[in-house]
Amino acid sequence: MGKYENLAKEILENVGGKENINSLTHCITRLRFRLKDESKANDEALKNNPGVITVMKSAGQYQVVIGNHVPAVFEDVCAIAGISNDAPATEAEAPKGVLDTLIDIISGCFQPILGPLCAAGIIKGLNALLVFLLGTSFSTSGTYLVLNAIGDSIFYFLPIVLGYTAAKKFNVHPIVGMIIGAALCYPTIQTDSLSTAGKAIGTLPMIGAYYTKFLSIPFISGNYTSTVVPVICIVALAAQVQKIAKKYVPEMLQNFFVPFFVLIISLPIGLLVIGPVVGLLTQALSNFFAALYKLTPIVTTLVVGAFWQCLVIFGLHWALVPMCMVNIGNLGYDTILPGMLGTTFAATGIMIATYLKTKDPNKKALAIPATISAFCGVTEPAIYGFLLPEKTPFVFSCIGGAVGGAVMGALNAKMYVMGGLGIFRVVSFISPKGDASGLVAALICGAVSMLVGFLLAFFFGKKEDKKVVEEVVKANEETIVAPIEGTIKPVEESSDAAFASGALGKGVVIMPSEGKVYAPVSGTVTVLFPSLHAIGITSDSGVELLIHIGINTVQLEGKGYTAHIKQGDHVECGQLLVEFDMDYITKEGYCLETPVLVTNFNDLKEIKITDKTNSSSKEELMHINY
Repeated sequence: MGKYENLAKEILENVGGKENINSLTHCITRLRFRLKDESKANDEALKNNPGVITVMKSAGQYQVVIGNHVPAVFEDVCAIAGISNDAPATEAEAPKGVLDTLIDIISGCFQPILGPLCAAGIIKGLNALLVFLLGTSFSTSGTYLVLNAIGDSIFYFLPIVLGYTAAKKFNVHPIVGMIIGAALCYPTIQTDSLSTAGKAIGTLPMIGAYYTKFLSIPFISGNYTSTVVPVICIVALAAQVQKIAKKYVPEMLQNFFVPFFVLIISLPIGLLVIGPVVGLLTQALSNFFAALYKLTPIVTTLVVGAFWQCLVIFGLHWALVPMCMVNIGNLGYDTILPGMLGTTFAATGIMIATYLKTKDPNKKALAIPATISAFCGVTEPAIYGFLLPEKTPFVFSCIGGAVGGAVMGALNAKMYVMGGLGIFRVVSFISPKGDASGLVAALICGAVSMLVGFLLAFFFGKKEDKKVVEEVVKANEETIVAPIEGTIKPVEESSDAAFASGALGKGVVIMPSEGKVYAPVSGTVTVLFPSLHAIGITSDSGVELLIHIGINTVQLEGKGYTAHIKQGDHVECGQLLVEFDMDYITKEGYCLETPVLVTNFNDLKEIKITDKTNSSSKEELMHINY
């Protein structure tokens, strides 16, 4: 288990437990759950967890925004929940709506490869930078060839990689998905190869020339290397074929006959129908945006820059990524996605201004990593930690992004590879021939966007109220009120050795004078034993409490106890939780001594316990600093 074990446990509990999870993936900053019942998730508890930035719901996904260390948290959540990292998603419910479905499919296919894709893009960008710095002769060197092979491989064989991720998304055998992608990349069926080998044997309306036939059917070839949409569509078809094949093929023969039928049916249909149709549609879409860009490039990129952050919030930015890939594949470059470059730098400028203006030490500490993250292209910590909560800075980031987008459009910037984020993306604008005019445009865009964001936030941002700062400081404190009326004694004096040792938590023991237990904090009931004798509550700020009514009373199996809440409920401080029959429990021979403990005391700075000897419900029992 990793260092985020406690956080992972809290996340798992507050999404409704592992039994409520259909599937789990992650992207750069977010855990993306597909839940059976989202109503079982405790949004507020997660939002108030210091390890969680915020919670988002989009495209049928329950998204817990963590930050840059999300892979480590993901591993711990998977380990605790018993989820295999490589297991295909087996989802009971599909996302609602056509748009949600499309976004879900796109994000599900691209998320697993985004990191390596960006890394490869950076390598290609660096190779282009070396051509620019060392001259065109470098492009013929062995060093260039090796680096180009490393950086270009994932882009050239993208259908194979997406075949794997799409197969996992659609619950097809991953190797079958890779075979589909490999077939699309097979050299002899590419249009370039067929056209070189011989003349066209016919033409079709709107489609064009064809060079061979399959079972007497015209084979409309395409150049499928580096493509995105065809392989995803064919794998989606393969998933349907697989369902039918599994229904009719005897189980003992399914191991090889199911893949056989999947491949022999889905690939010919894909190559004869899906490929050509998708090719026409994607080409038309690319032509549309190319025409729009030609008509008004500044307006086009300005709009992309202005609304990019909004698209990120709702996960809709994934819709533009395949479009960019299509443009790069068809044209060798993209002019649409460059419009978003300025958004990360605008957020960076705003975070710098925030750091300089704020007097709150907690905000200052959080602003530093958020600034670095935004500069490197990951803006979620800035968006959810600073920009959205205060609203106005978010508007400033959109304005800065729009200005940056307009700059990219005005300078006719072209992006030649899909790789890198933030400052690392600027090398993507160097042409394969070493033309660095796009790099200059990207740097100007970044500088202007950062300056606009900084100036707007510094001079027009909301001034901090001293009272607000004081409240933030107080937010690091919490008061625990007495859940039971009675006599107080130190936990060390408990009649139970385990409680007295302090190993189970720090706190007190109360000898009840009334058979009622009230919530000592506002929070979530994380544990309610079937015997009703023990209650675990996690406060909204993350303090974990245990109230154990009586010693060894688990043996009563719930007799004498009446619960007014259930596990998973969110309760308010002072709310009645459980009633217990003091006379019955005593008559059965059990001690009523009730430990009230802080179980995660090791994560807290200080626990101050009242010096009173008698407790009254709703009066201060402990004071927590964390």
